[in-house]
Amino acid sequence: MGIQNLFAAGGVVMWPLLAFSVLGVALIIERIRFWVRINKRQNRVVRDVLNLYRLDNVVGAMDKLQKNADLPLARIFLAALELEEPNPEEFRLALESESQAEIPVLKRFQNIFETIISLAPLLGLLGTVLGLIASFASLNLGDVGGSKTASVTAGISEALVSTASGLIVAIFILLFANTFRGLYQRQIALIQEYGGQLELLYRRRYERGEKTYASTR
Repeated sequence: MGIQNLFAAGGVVMWPLLAFSVLGVALIIERIRFWVRINKRQNRVVRDVLNLYRLDNVVGAMDKLQKNADLPLARIFLAALELEEPNPEEFRLALESESQAEIPVLKRFQNIFETIISLAPLLGLLGTVLGLIASFASLNLGDVGGSKTASVTAGISEALVSTASGLIVAIFILLFANTFRGLYQRQIALIQEYGGQLELLYRRRYERGEKTYASTR
């Protein structure tokens, strides 16, 4: 069955399902590019920054972060390191505040994915109901095997096609949404891990009484 015939068989609900599909694919592509960029560069950049900071090369660490400010962890580190001689508590609060600010970026479009996952099967169910209504409306017990049988068959076809289409859209989006949710959870764990390492290094520098422990300005 061709696409045109599929839409004709599925009825009116196929159009919102098509819109959901196009929107979902576009957002999936954006999220894939986002996570590929992060997973490709971020761990290496953060490890280099921590090593530079551990070696007391604050200028080098800050420069590395500023060159990679498009990464969430780099922005989190910069928010703390750019403070003017904070105490350890202020440093920790800066890390935590910026981490919270990054959460919407990491979870971007998640609500839209969940909406599509919820509505696509419901639209398929609506198509099923409309198809069955059309079938029963055209059903004539005295005309079994007659001309109106085709209308009954078309209504049943609409019901089945719309239901299947709604489930396919929902399942497709669900697979990617769960993948992105897993990447988000992993990113939160890395933020906590690397943020804790930076905070520990900062506390050690602070306790040694070094006044150039953070900002280089």
